[in-house]
Amino acid sequence: MTSSLTEARVEDAVDDLYWRDQYEPITEDDAFLHRIVETTDLPALMVALAAVTGDFSLLREDLRPPQPPADTVGEPHGGMSPEQQAAARELAFEALRRVRDEQLTSVGQLTEDQAADILTWITNAANPEYHPMLMHDMALVEGKSGRPGWNFAEVSAGREFSVAVIGSGVSGMAAAYRLKQAGIPYTVFEKGHTVGGTWWKNTYPGVRLDTPNYAYSFSFAQRDDWPQQFSQGPEIYHYTCEVARRGGIMENIVFNTEVTSAAYDEATGLWNVATVDKDGNAGTRRFNAVISAVGQLDRPKYPDVPGRGDFAGIQLHSAEWDNSVDVAGKRVAVIGTGASAYQIVPAIVDQVSALTVIQRSSPWMLPTNGYYDDMPDSVQWLVRKLPHYGQWLRFWQHWLGVEGRQHTTVAEPGWDKPGSVSAVNERVRRQLTALLAKQYEDRPDLLAKVTPDYIVGGKRMLRDNGVWARSLKKPQTTLVTEGMEKIVPEGIVTKDGVLHEVDLIIYATGFQASEFLEPLKVTGRHGTDLHEYWGGDAKAFAGLTVPNFPNLFIITGPNTGHVVNGSLFSMIEYGVEYILEALRLILTENLKGLDLKQEVLDAFVQDLDAASATKAWGHPSVKTWYKNKFGRVSQIWPYPVLDFWKITREVRLDDYEKLA
Repeated sequence: MTSSLTEARVEDAVDDLYWRDQYEPITEDDAFLHRIVETTDLPALMVALAAVTGDFSLLREDLRPPQPPADTVGEPHGGMSPEQQAAARELAFEALRRVRDEQLTSVGQLTEDQAADILTWITNAANPEYHPMLMHDMALVEGKSGRPGWNFAEVSAGREFSVAVIGSGVSGMAAAYRLKQAGIPYTVFEKGHTVGGTWWKNTYPGVRLDTPNYAYSFSFAQRDDWPQQFSQGPEIYHYTCEVARRGGIMENIVFNTEVTSAAYDEATGLWNVATVDKDGNAGTRRFNAVISAVGQLDRPKYPDVPGRGDFAGIQLHSAEWDNSVDVAGKRVAVIGTGASAYQIVPAIVDQVSALTVIQRSSPWMLPTNGYYDDMPDSVQWLVRKLPHYGQWLRFWQHWLGVEGRQHTTVAEPGWDKPGSVSAVNERVRRQLTALLAKQYEDRPDLLAKVTPDYIVGGKRMLRDNGVWARSLKKPQTTLVTEGMEKIVPEGIVTKDGVLHEVDLIIYATGFQASEFLEPLKVTGRHGTDLHEYWGGDAKAFAGLTVPNFPNLFIITGPNTGHVVNGSLFSMIEYGVEYILEALRLILTENLKGLDLKQEVLDAFVQDLDAASATKAWGHPSVKTWYKNKFGRVSQIWPYPVLDFWKITREVRLDDYEKLA
């Protein structure tokens, strides 16, 4: 399909940059179709077949996937019984034959009634309150996607108006695309040389997704031919570049230009945005609104240990990797055992002469046998041959994560067993502990070190396909838990007095996640400095708006992170849609801006903190980067994702002071 057709299709009705009008015809014989049906997860297949054939009788009530809550790993086919699977496969085979024999190579959008029937079936008749949100996320029902239903030219009455977007990672790209759809003039400032944020910055060995790939994508850009379930970093970076190209936002991005400050002018209602480019040239431009899309995980964090500047060898942070450095044959120390270390260590362990892993706390790990695997052949065939199969696979993965494993982290009132917060949480702890015991049954010395001592769900769990255990058990690897005393020219001295001589130190120590919008200087009404106002304890209504800072919007702001439920892309897209609605109101009401009332934020945060206290990560015993220096959870959304959806559907003018 030509790009012009893609653009026409998107502008017309379909809100998907990867939409295809035609798929390859099925030419394979019955035996091949039988193999496809036998080796494919059934829920997404059944829904795709019903949609393309128009035969919704395939979605029989007695075949709904029951979806028992997944403590650790979900059951295949959504927990369908063997009898359900057999009946579904028979129906699927006949439907697939029909697609072949009738040469059904395209499918249109769904009616709302058809979408409701599908949702009732695939969610096992979950609460219908989910339906509007899920129709938005599937983006297959006309008028139900996140595309703005209005246009700047129609509501602006000729008013000059423009928006600055800071950052072109996935948050900034989403904001830019929706602004473009609404026809609002905008400029994106990107301090780097390309789009993609995290995915061009992080090039360390082994970098890849740790969430299912199909669900890690925009509703308006549903790529369907992902090569792996958990794609490698370069694949995700390529996706971001392709979305920017297809979405037509590249021409509005100013690269190699960092925003250094943003100051609100109360007289004009404009923001003065100061920038500096890579050559040191400074400039200032004025905008009616500013959207921060700088992300939470952007500024590297280093351990507070003396002597870092004394080390005579090479030092690298995982987020600032130097690909010219060759680790082969070197004595390497990796500081940290979080998500990046978990990927780096297996990637380099067989190249180095010695590997010292410095562990502060060991991670809980989620069994994921296929973490490195290519997408099954049946999936790769179906995304080419069965119209919208890829979209339905994405939706199925997305739905399974909407509530995900949230039930495992909820504190049970009156529960007083140390090390857990509920009977479910204790059950998960026992399951994961048993898995570790099996993995390290030949190394009891390591088992004692790798068994976490904090509550399951207190921190993000890592994907476990066995490579971590194998890496730690290799003869060249030493796991150190004594803690660092200092760094000296020769290496690292731990608190037991041992000098670990190394040639290269890798800091896999994460980011300054709670220091939102640093080092950007933001000045609002009455000369209010944003960072002084926060005082190290960032708070924002729905993570999006802050009192005294009219028309300043934050994407992935305080308390919008997700751990066991929801998705990054949902939080981004829902938040962007709230921002677009606020801009629409500013234009239609002919306002300078909207300034959140302090009492609205206070009430929101009071409820938010109470909800966080009922979760594993809010337990007083848990020390995690989800908490800021005051011990308050400032990173994570503690409610069901449906609550965030509901909050972001309406901008309540009573929550704001209207600046005329």
